[in-house]
Amino acid sequence: MALRFLPLLLLITASCSALRLGAGDDPTSLRVVSYNIRHGVGMDGELDLERTAAVLEALRADVILLQEVDERCDRSGGVDQASALGERLGMDPAFAPFMDFGGGRYGLAILSRLPIDSSEVITLPPGQREPRSALAVVVRKGRQPVRVVNAHLDWLEDDTERFAQATHLSDAIAAMDPTIPTVFGGDLNDAPKSRTVLAFERAELPWHARFRRIGPFGYTFPSDEPARSIDHFLVAPSNLWSTAEVQVVREPMASDHRPIVADLVP
Repeated sequence: MALRFLPLLLLITASCSALRLGAGDDPTSLRVVSYNIRHGVGMDGELDLERTAAVLEALRADVILLQEVDERCDRSGGVDQASALGERLGMDPAFAPFMDFGGGRYGLAILSRLPIDSSEVITLPPGQREPRSALAVVVRKGRQPVRVVNAHLDWLEDDTERFAQATHLSDAIAAMDPTIPTVFGGDLNDAPKSRTVLAFERAELPWHARFRRIGPFGYTFPSDEPARSIDHFLVAPSNLWSTAEVQVVREPMASDHRPIVADLVP
């Protein structure tokens, strides 16, 4: 084992001990991770997708939401990152492109250890800098179908486009099958009490799509000295979910965001 991986492995081990990994072994629970991986580039400026994979592997998730994912882009060595991480972790990938970029495509992905019954790409109102999409999949935990939605919203300081994207996405989820409970997560680029996040809790939404933010209750960005909480998990219908644990993983190097982990019981 290369010596340069030892600090990372020690850090992951300590972080996962704090997360009580046994909770993920509960057959009734669903462990979901959300992680903006910055196409595998860490705070040291190094492209290292294996380092990203090691962080994710240690978290033993059922479903992983990834933001800033490259598909065969020049800057990341032409690798289909969602497929590569899925193969490395023994999970099935689904990818939602934002745009063509650098010889390939750039977007977000969901990896699932559970069977994926369906997937849907939701086109969001475009930002000034780049278009945006969300990705919704339906997985099956035992006999229970669960919808999992991943989003990465606009990052500009002016929240006009970000709020428009949040409103559009919440309305799109409201139009989906009301009998399937939903876990929604991702990099929303806004604070817990912002109008962006609160758009998913609007009173005018139908009961099955009125979300409740469940955490994490800690900072996620930047990863080396976190000072902002911009990565979130929400669930709907809020009264059908029990939250066992929602935490920020103490991983300061593999990306500019820290991963977040939720153990849920639908």
